[in-house]
Amino acid sequence: MSDLQREVSELERNSATAARLFDIRLIIGGLFTVYGVIVAVAGFTASDADLKKAEDININLWTGLGMLALGLFFLAWMKMRPVVPPTVEELAAAEDAPPAH
Repeated sequence: MSDLQREVSELERNSATAARLFDIRLIIGGLFTVYGVIVAVAGFTASDADLKKAEDININLWTGLGMLALGLFFLAWMKMRPVVPPTVEELAAAEDAPPAH
């Protein structure tokens, strides 16, 4: 394997890692999951006075569970449909193509 081929394969691996790292689904899913757990725990520890204010509906618990479900959905979506960075050939073809109007 030549040095050029080795360098290209290393750049492709780095590009794939960067694409997965900055996938917006990871950020959204992670934040909603963390906040969902925090709000759900607050719902589990709600006092009777807190429940009276909300007409006996545990808003924190239901909101936390909803946020947790949404966060897990985004993380599962990211796992099932990972980001595939473009290949070198696709990038070269895109550079040669005329600009769209």
